[in-house]
Amino acid sequence: MSETLSIDALPLFPLELVLFPGGYLPLRIFEVRYLDMVGKCFKADAPFGIVTINRGASALGTSASATDMRGPAQDIFYPKGTLARITQLSQPQPGLMMISCTGAQRFTVPQPELLKHGLWVGTASLLPADQSVPIPDDLLPVAGALARVIDTLKAQGMTPEQMPVQPPYALHDCAWVANRWCDLLPMSLAQKHHLMTLDSPLVRLELVSDLLERNGIPT
Repeated sequence: MSETLSIDALPLFPLELVLFPGGYLPLRIFEVRYLDMVGKCFKADAPFGIVTINRGASALGTSASATDMRGPAQDIFYPKGTLARITQLSQPQPGLMMISCTGAQRFTVPQPELLKHGLWVGTASLLPADQSVPIPDDLLPVAGALARVIDTLKAQGMTPEQMPVQPPYALHDCAWVANRWCDLLPMSLAQKHHLMTLDSPLVRLELVSDLLERNGIPT
């Protein structure tokens, strides 16, 4: 039985999005609490945690209003999230950072704490990484459809920084294909977050296949 790894005092960034492992996330950082957090994480080559705002529990419009609240954390964001590793950082002007992040391992943080300056932190237990599972024959069209989307975006002249799907491409892996479709498909935050928390990459891909069919996306 493998030991559960944890990260003490992981800084948390509540946002109205879901970050999946292997996902690409560009962010504009301008609030002082997050400028300080991102700067420290970048210097230490350490991740921070992306957690999804729970719109079902509280009617919140922005991450700022969410983190300014002093209510219970479970009324503000879901306890499961994804580590974000900063791959690029620039400061085009004082008080503004432009960063690019990659989604890493999933985690759960059951008892986050709100610090005095408005930053959430918590001891995060890392969840098992997605297993590498080959795509079964009946779901290969789902991977083929994703490959066509990538080719279409490239043909439209998107720069590497603009591409929502970043290399390396793993078009034969259940988790990678499912996660990239979850990045792209329109769905509610609650539905997207539920897919992220599933432990089986194959089940995640099967559900994505159903969503493609419902959205009329040919495979």
